[in-house]
Amino acid sequence: MPGVSNEELAKRIAELEEENRILKNKGGVSPPGSLQATTEPTPRKPRSWPWTLLATVLIVIGALLAPTAIAASWAKIELTATDRFVAAYAPLADNPAVQAFVADEASKAIDQHIDVHKLTSDIIDGVTALGTGPLATKALESMKGPAAAGIQNLMHSTVANFVSSDAFAVVWREALRVSHSQFAGAMQNDPNAALQVGGDGSLGIELSPVIAAVKKALVAQGIDIANQVPEVNRTIVVAQSDAVPRIQLAYGLAVAAGTWLPWASLLFLAAGVLVARRKVVALIWAAIALALAMAITVAALAAGNIVFLASVSPSLLPGDVAGPVYATVVELLQTVSTAILVLAVAVAVVAWYAGPFRTPRRLRGFFGQGMKQVREAAQRHGISTGRTGEWLYRQRLLLRLVIAVAGALVILFVRPLTAGVVIWTLVAAVIAVVVLELLQRPAGDALPAADAETQVPVA
Repeated sequence: MPGVSNEELAKRIAELEEENRILKNKGGVSPPGSLQATTEPTPRKPRSWPWTLLATVLIVIGALLAPTAIAASWAKIELTATDRFVAAYAPLADNPAVQAFVADEASKAIDQHIDVHKLTSDIIDGVTALGTGPLATKALESMKGPAAAGIQNLMHSTVANFVSSDAFAVVWREALRVSHSQFAGAMQNDPNAALQVGGDGSLGIELSPVIAAVKKALVAQGIDIANQVPEVNRTIVVAQSDAVPRIQLAYGLAVAAGTWLPWASLLFLAAGVLVARRKVVALIWAAIALALAMAITVAALAAGNIVFLASVSPSLLPGDVAGPVYATVVELLQTVSTAILVLAVAVAVVAWYAGPFRTPRRLRGFFGQGMKQVREAAQRHGISTGRTGEWLYRQRLLLRLVIAVAGALVILFVRPLTAGVVIWTLVAAVIAVVVLELLQRPAGDALPAADAETQVPVA
């Protein structure tokens, strides 16, 4: 250094080293001019991986609970809303395959209790016993077979016509309404339930109400021998599996949890987002996890159709009957799962768009600039929202929150929840946000005084 001797430089270096040693012993920080000022490590921020791990665990639990929560909610709704239950299952009465199957089963039940051939033979024998000639007797004897077959065909056609008529649809609908609680009774092993679960895991539907109505229709057609049909307790077995008793247990747990389990799933997901350090990223991943869970649920329901058909057709039910029955049972589950899948994807997209990422920031800037240009063009043509627009701008955060809460309430409480409801709710929310952006009037959007004199306030 110019003007400094080697002795003075060495003395200064020694003094600085002594100061560093003293400060190090006291736990202090070296002054900016010290030799170690450039080598001291910078303080580390507190590690956040425990919070990230906790958020991940909570989100995974919430996503895994979602399918069970939907099943529990479905069971609760189906067994407590009579009108919805009837509306869901009544259309089966209009399915030609179901009608043909019910007519065939009802005809078999009647044939088992009425021996038409014996009745016809007894009637003809009674006539010939009155004293008919040889030719007449021979002719009557030859009529036994055709007469019995004709009566059977008449009975079967009457049953088929009744099952395909509006009267059968009314009987079916009323039976559903009266026996709305029968499925729950079957799952609880109620012996009086129309839907019975056998000890071998068989699942069947009681046909006695239908056969009683068919008997009445036969008598009305003049087929008096139908009066001999007793009260028939016939059950159509629609499924048989060793897993049915386990399904009963799962069903009981699902009904018990039908009220709180959906909220528990939502709570876990929300908690995972709240404890995360990067909440926007956590919200995106929570939505993606929920969407994956719903996609797996929808796929499982679709695969379940194949498994169901393979297990019951053709041994228990014809394939053209088993398909509509399964579709009716899982229709609400598929609808709700698809709706939540659409909602989760939408939440992920919205969270990404609102997040602190480079591409979304550019998109928001593009959107904001576009809205600003539209407002400026309107002002140049004398259209302005005036003080109302200024108030809307000051309250924009509150108004956006109101829009979000309104959309959330629609999705939470409108039933049945469908993909259409979700999509239209999102469309309405987006339109509301765009309208709010157009109507608000930031302070920086004011035109020069010369132009402002020609404006015509719209509010």
